[in-house]
Amino acid sequence: MSTIVKRLLALAFFSSFTISNLVFAAEDWQIIKVNGHDYLTVENIAKFYGLPADVVSSGEKTQLEAVKNPLEFVRDSREAMINGVRSWLCFPLIEQDGKILVSRTDVAKTIEPLLRPQCVANVGKVQTVILDPGHGGHDKGQPSRYGYEKDFALDVARKLRPFLQAKGLRVIMTREGDYFVPLEVRAQIANATRNSIFVSIHFNGTNDDPNATGFEIFSFTPRGAPSTSDNAAAPSSLSMQPGSEVDAQSLALSVCIYHSLLGHIPEFDRGIKRARFAVLRLTKVPAVLVEGGFLTERGECRLIAQQDWRAKLAQAIGVGIENYQALGVKKQPPMLVADYRRQGPGEKLAPQATSPPLPPPWQRPQISQPASLESAAIVP
Repeated sequence: MSTIVKRLLALAFFSSFTISNLVFAAEDWQIIKVNGHDYLTVENIAKFYGLPADVVSSGEKTQLEAVKNPLEFVRDSREAMINGVRSWLCFPLIEQDGKILVSRTDVAKTIEPLLRPQCVANVGKVQTVILDPGHGGHDKGQPSRYGYEKDFALDVARKLRPFLQAKGLRVIMTREGDYFVPLEVRAQIANATRNSIFVSIHFNGTNDDPNATGFEIFSFTPRGAPSTSDNAAAPSSLSMQPGSEVDAQSLALSVCIYHSLLGHIPEFDRGIKRARFAVLRLTKVPAVLVEGGFLTERGECRLIAQQDWRAKLAQAIGVGIENYQALGVKKQPPMLVADYRRQGPGEKLAPQATSPPLPPPWQRPQISQPASLESAAIVP
């Protein structure tokens, strides 16, 4: 392939990336074709961003939390550490001729918005926040010894609402009480509101690992890519999946909220992920789904059941939303987890109970219909 053709391909792909209203020079990128797909070397990416990068073996990935470099990739994996938090690429790294290669899709759809969310087009345009407490009514969500996911999610949303209103944001709740709202209706509420973002609040659960803990956040999977949990999707099926016009804005929102969560609350980092959950797939505005810990783990479910802890979670989400809004005004990088952790004790979030405490499970009315599990309620 001639040098001119290579430059034209590079320019066509990266022409949407702008900084200070200048198109990135095509010469900065050396695209490598592998089986008809485009890749870039880790060295090329590190040089362009001016950041040190490293690649570790899969056996070292459990140590990623301690790394110092802004870019850390895991060989033959989709796992990475970007700016101090775990992130998941769309495609695994590959090796060719001694070079470690990253998918061109991930450079555009994952690395660029994660490293420079302030450069995303139309980022931070938010006047209204749609808060979506997961589940409700007969759909109890994940049960725990202290209560149901639907109640904890609603309580967090109620605590978060006044925090956002105090910042001048309009807040709409997809449900105000303990009743069921269909998933498509939740998305319709967001789609009918101008300059809005959608934040769905959930708590996790698993039957496979009773010791699983931590936070994770999801935005919609890009077209042609597998979701984070999907390791066996056929390429033909991926090409049929829809994409989103606000994919980059949604990932920027994930960055802002997730760094605030981990920066304020020392929970295990499960990562910034992708999924085709219905509320993300049907929503046409920047949208994320927050998993605020595991109700199936003994210690974490005890924390989630505490009013003060849920208030702290709500405020951490609120600070993240505030930082997302600031991207469009200041055009500067958002605060990262390391920035939050460097703050003095006086700047940490203070618990503020803004809604009445939940009654214990035995004092709540019981509904005969079975609880819907997360996998059934939110369809990939």
